[in-house]
Amino acid sequence: GDLRGLLEKLRRQGFIRVRIDGELHELEADLKPQRGVAHTVEVVVDRIVIRDGGRGRLMDSIETALRLNEREIGFWVSGGEREWPEEVISFTTAYANPRTGFLLEKLTPRHFSFNTHVGACPHCQGVGTVMAASSGLLVPDAEVSLKDGAVKGWWGRQPKLKAIFEREIEALARHFDAPLDVPFRQLPEAFKKALFGGTGTEAIATGWKTSANKRSVAKPFEGLLERAERLYASAESETLKARLARLMAERSCPVCHGQRLRPECLAVRLASEEEPEELSIHGFCELSIERALQWMTRLRLTEHQLGYATDLRQEVVKRLEFLERVGLGYLALNRRSGTLSGGETQRIRLGTQIGAGLTGVLYVLDEPSIGLHPADTERLIRTLRGLRDLGNSVLVVEHDEAVLRAADHLVELGPGAGPRGGELIAQGSVADLEANEKSLTGAYLSGRVTMPVPQRRMPPRSTQADLLSPAADEGWLTVHGAMEHNLQSVTAAFPLGCLTCVTGPSGSGKSTLVDGILMRALARHFYGAKEEPGAHDRITGLSGIDKVVVVDQSPIGRSPRSNPATFTGAFGPIRDVFAQLPLARVRGYGPGRFSFNVAGGRCEKCQGDGQLKIDMHFLADVYVTCDQCGGHRYNAETLEVTFKGRSIAEVLDMTVAEAVRFFGKNSAVEPKLRALEETGLGYLRLGQSGTALSGGEAQRVKLAAELGKKSTGRTLYLLDEPTTGLHFADIEKLMKVLLQLRDAGNTIVVIEHNLDVMRCADWLLDLGPGGGTHGGQLVAQGTPEQVAAVASSATGHFLRGSDRRSA
Repeated sequence: GDLRGLLEKLRRQGFIRVRIDGELHELEADLKPQRGVAHTVEVVVDRIVIRDGGRGRLMDSIETALRLNEREIGFWVSGGEREWPEEVISFTTAYANPRTGFLLEKLTPRHFSFNTHVGACPHCQGVGTVMAASSGLLVPDAEVSLKDGAVKGWWGRQPKLKAIFEREIEALARHFDAPLDVPFRQLPEAFKKALFGGTGTEAIATGWKTSANKRSVAKPFEGLLERAERLYASAESETLKARLARLMAERSCPVCHGQRLRPECLAVRLASEEEPEELSIHGFCELSIERALQWMTRLRLTEHQLGYATDLRQEVVKRLEFLERVGLGYLALNRRSGTLSGGETQRIRLGTQIGAGLTGVLYVLDEPSIGLHPADTERLIRTLRGLRDLGNSVLVVEHDEAVLRAADHLVELGPGAGPRGGELIAQGSVADLEANEKSLTGAYLSGRVTMPVPQRRMPPRSTQADLLSPAADEGWLTVHGAMEHNLQSVTAAFPLGCLTCVTGPSGSGKSTLVDGILMRALARHFYGAKEEPGAHDRITGLSGIDKVVVVDQSPIGRSPRSNPATFTGAFGPIRDVFAQLPLARVRGYGPGRFSFNVAGGRCEKCQGDGQLKIDMHFLADVYVTCDQCGGHRYNAETLEVTFKGRSIAEVLDMTVAEAVRFFGKNSAVEPKLRALEETGLGYLRLGQSGTALSGGEAQRVKLAAELGKKSTGRTLYLLDEPTTGLHFADIEKLMKVLLQLRDAGNTIVVIEHNLDVMRCADWLLDLGPGGGTHGGQLVAQGTPEQVAAVASSATGHFLRGSDRRSA
């Protein structure tokens, strides 16, 4: 542009020389730079001869230069014949590299958060993962040959596209001498690498002819992974995108490698006397709370850093200490909140409250002992007592025996559940409840009622010469070399046809072994699931099972319309009963007429919900009873059909126990309802919304549904802490159901801390000896009696010391 105004301004400010586009000029000269062209203008602030005593003038010149450009100044060194060398020594006040031009903003706490745009990795937006095509999903079964369709791509339902891809893959196989009729796993690695990653610039003869039909077309082969990802990113068709999504899986971000932050933020590191290696903020957050506390306590700081970092360090140390006191030392600082159990979430909140140091507060906790090993429960009790001793009141809903015995005052409601409950049965000290004949809790605490241990245990189908080094055998389902998270190359064998309990302190690796490795590997093997199993060598004994059922505490069904009757399959036979009644047959009603999910018999105003939703816009939605059906879900004509004087709506309003008696010996309905009653859910109403059930109730409904099915005797059931939320009496009912499933020949694997469940198990796998980095080893395995005899087992210690109720 026109530089005359700028040069005149510099001349008035007293400057004598400038460099324009690298050439030195006097400002007094008649300078006429070319207009309309970008120029580089550098002001010569001063010319200094380096000698003693010249520091003051040098500093004044630097300040003058910074007033012109507050970010960067340059020095030209003059000497000898070369007065103005081409090389410029640049200095900057910013976090920048003058050679590359890289500039880093002034660091703030926001730069170390993946929830802000200044800190988050720009490639994955701070998530740490990206969707990428998976070779395991493209070839789900490596035992299948190319000829038999080993490659399951996105072209499955398009014959022409399928033919094109099959021909290209066959041409690639010919190029690498890969036979078409052998299992995929036996094919040359070079072919597999080219199939998934492409051939680069190397051309492959496709077998297609040119338009003149003279020669075969040869072109590079684009790898299936790259092609799928390219199509997924550009697909406009929802159908194509859905087909491609089935081949995509979460992968670690290739830019931040799962660390979620920008590389420049991860370059900031701290050192501790505890660790020889400096850690970035991600490295620090990967530590367990216990390790992080040790690391931060011994943080290496200079004298200058101590002046402003001491208080910050003490604040971090104090918060970590609170979390460790509530038994969470095994958790990694970067553990995702969605993976925490309810008990862990409550204990995190509890740790923050301890740090607040408040008094005169009422704390309400709902089963904080969830997920805690008996050894960790003692620490929780000390924390609760600490809150009490500060002058607070602590109200706890709890079933754990150790917590009950530690309480100052107990309040028991009952005598049963649902309509049979709601009364104050007893209150007072533990001794008061033990002496109260009406108290069921007191009966268990005093030993008047005990949890029966099975008269005989189901022995493994085959023996092991060395229990600590189980061999792969048809009678065992064995995970070899489990190395995910803190597991230290564990080989764990689960006896088929038995009830196995996986035990150990919190954070010892139980969920990683069962949920993260075994469940995911089996889900992929049997059902082609996308989730990657944790690191392990292999799993043997799969021929002994034909189905995997995960019985967790997630809600039953996907909508509020799901209820115990529909989930267990009892509602179908109930509708059949109503459809066979004389009035229904005269009117031509089929079973569908008595469904509230389809038009015909349901109330159309509320669509069979029984309630109407009122949109309150900026407030929460309000639900009111439907004024047309009165909350009965069905229209008047459907409700006129009655069985034993009860309409279909009145049947859905019955409790399970009432319905068992009502349907009597009906061979289609009674067994499914009886299964619900046997699991201790006789108080539930048949039409009760699945979203209104607690986690423990939802889990038992699922167990009841399994009891009502025909068993092959080769099903594997996986349960994670099924006793959560259960009273002693409910645990006894649960164990009867589990043993009933086992007696049918099925295999049951349970992660559990409850000592009564452990005593009833056929086999225990005890991990430990501690949590976090102190765990991950197989400490003991065998029958409960054998594990109790192992001195190094924390679980064995409690099994030895608390067998009062194991009559």
